Formats: sequence, C-alpha cells, structure tokens
Amino acid sequence: MTATAEQTRARYPDESGRLDRDGVRIHWERYGDGDPAILFLPTWSIAPSRIWKAQIPYFARRGRVLVFDPRGNGCSDRPLDPSAYAETAFADDARAVLDATGTGRAVVVGLSLGAQRGLILAARNPERVAGLALLGPALALAPFPPERARAFELFHDERADDEPWAKHNANYWRRDFPGFLEFFFSKAFTEPHSTKQIEDCVGWGLECGVDCLLASEDGPGLGDQAADTAARARCPILVVHGDEDAIAPHAAGAELARLTGGSLVTIAGGGHCPQARDPVLVNLLIRDFVDSLDGENAA
Repeated sequence: MTATAEQTRARYPDESGRLDRDGVRIHWERYGDGDPAILFLPTWSIAPSRIWKAQIPYFARRGRVLVFDPRGNGCSDRPLDPSAYAETAFADDARAVLDATGTGRAVVVGLSLGAQRGLILAARNPERVAGLALLGPALALAPFPPERARAFELFHDERADDEPWAKHNANYWRRDFPGFLEFFFSKAFTEPHSTKQIEDCVGWGLECGVDCLLASEDGPGLGDQAADTAARARCPILVVHGDEDAIAPHAAGAELARLTGGSLVTIAGGGHCPQARDPVLVNLLIRDFVDSLDGENAA
C-alpha cells in the first residue's frame, strides 16, 4: 500500500492478492462473483486501477469484477527497467490475474494503452477472452497531430521551444513532473468541469513517480504491429471513442473497429477518459455489449 491516504471507496474488494511475475509483484482485486466476469485492464502506469472507480460498484452488482494495479503504480511493484513495461508483460499479467482468481473466461475492458494489452491477450489467449470493450484506444492506426508526433520523436532530447506538447519530454519531467501531469491530464479531460477528475489523476501520477513513468515510456509497445495484432483478435469488439480526444486520435478507434469488424460508438465532445467523465453512458455501453454476448462467451 502506498503512503498516500486512500479515498473512501463506494465498494471494497471481496478478495485481493499479489502475484509474482518474474520478480514483479502485481496487486489484484476481485469484487462480486458469478457471471459475467469482467476484467478491467490497467491503462498507462500513470494511474492505478482506481481509474475504474466509477465502473467497479456497478458491475460488481451484476457479476465478477477483476482489476489490477499496473506495474509502476498502486500496490504493484515499481520496476525501473523499461523492459518490465513491455505491452506483452501487461497482457501476461492480465492472464495471470485470471488464473489467480480462478476465472476461466472474461469480457476484457481497456482504456488507452489498455487496448494494446487487451488485443495481445485476446490474440494469444482467445479461449480466455469473451469480448473486448476498448475505450480511447492508443494504437498506431492513425497519425497523431504534428505537435504530439514531434513530442514522441524528441522525447529524450532537450527542447527549448514553447510548444505545449514539449512538456511530454523526459527532461521536462525531471524538472517539473507535477507540471507535466497537470498539462497531460488537462489534455486527457477536454470536457468542461473536469477539475475533480484531473486532481485525482495528478495525484495518482505523483504516486507513480517520474522514474517509473520514464521507464514505462520506454517500454516496448505494439507500434506498427497493432493492425496485425488486432486482426488476430477474433472475439467481438466494441470501440468507444470521444471525437475530441486529444491523446489518442478518434481516427485510430475508427480504424480499429473497421479492421476487426467491431462496433464503434463515438461520444460527441468526449475526451480521452469517458469512463470518468461520462460513466453512466460508458457503463450502459459496456453492459449492453456484455449482454449481447451469448451465455457461453460471457461465462
């Protein structure tokens, strides 16, 4: 448990534990039981599983909910080797959580980078994934805006320009990590009146710390293998994407839905984290998606 005092929860886990994967301990929690089983994946290590706090109580009344803290945040370990943050490692963590909780098959929900982890899990372990619901998927399936693309290219360079996305830079993080977090989450929550959500996420980012987030930024991702991995995920897929997403372009979500034959729901005026800014809509979309799966797939 981190030293930061935890906020009161709407519901506390019925079971929790830690599993060891190659020396990295992963903290998981189970809420409720029975079918359907839903596994909510971690997003970037900038936030713990509390990013799903608006979903957990609702779905725990309907069945089994599983979450786990990502490497680098929450109650999981904070390795400093970038290789520990490979997208394949997160996908294998997810499979290990299914094993540890005795969950044979689940509907898997991912936000942002969680889309990469969900697609890898489904491609490698099709028998474990009944369906994928992916929100604001961060995948290399459409071009980023020029400033954002430039930030990725120059991430380890010293920058003297005043482009807003110059704050997404290793040297800037070391100088003013809280300033980066405030900037980043102002872009993640483009909707008005998002003060509480931004405050939550900045606090979670500070718990991760600059060293862990730097390591996670250099972790191997899907990159140009995104389309191939998506094609190998044969389960039903729902994509939910805000058309004002400033982190992952809406065009990437639309392309993912096209490649997989999945359904695309566009949230008008929505930013990058609809599960926090429009939780009722997102919960209903996930509920309807789960209900659309037959009894065998949803078990």
